[in-house]
Amino acid sequence: MNYHNVKFETSFGTAAQLPPSELPEIAFAGRSNVGKSSMINKLFNRKQLARVSAVPGKTATINFFRADGLRFADLPGYGYAKVSKGEKRRWSELISGYFEQDRDLRLVFQLIDMRHAPTAGDLTMINYMIDREIPFVVVLTKADKLSKTQRAVRLAALETELPCADQIVTIPFSSETGEGVDAVRDVVAQIERDCMEQPPAG
Repeated sequence: MNYHNVKFETSFGTAAQLPPSELPEIAFAGRSNVGKSSMINKLFNRKQLARVSAVPGKTATINFFRADGLRFADLPGYGYAKVSKGEKRRWSELISGYFEQDRDLRLVFQLIDMRHAPTAGDLTMINYMIDREIPFVVVLTKADKLSKTQRAVRLAALETELPCADQIVTIPFSSETGEGVDAVRDVVAQIERDCMEQPPAG
């Protein structure tokens, strides 16, 4: 994939607005302020492809990007407390609506802050994807914030904190140092190869 060819396509705030799935899709999910926008920008080597906000819960839409023959979906962050119940409900319906549509979803990058145990929202997402048999990879963000000892402790803890941990691929990632970028791109490259062998659903 030529990562320089990525372009922003469009945003939608409700599930009813979502366009039909015409390309294989890869989604990015995670709690508010976990670093999704920073990861997307680092992955595509673009500073402002996805808007990074210092205010958690700022992204309230599904933002679509396209590169070569793949579409990428940046899902709104979940779990931010200082948002109205109505807004939380809309976000929940938007995210669930995305997953419940007949989309050619090939993989979800589920982001978790490596410094902390998975939140209740993280575990809800992971269990949902396991139940629905949605392929996913866990990306452990902000890895640069931990020392080697702290990292080892967190990786060991995740083995008991994550359901089916022994079957989940995890990638430590840092948007500051670039750690994990190549590993994520390897996953995307494998999806590209699979898409060539298996045409998009529809």
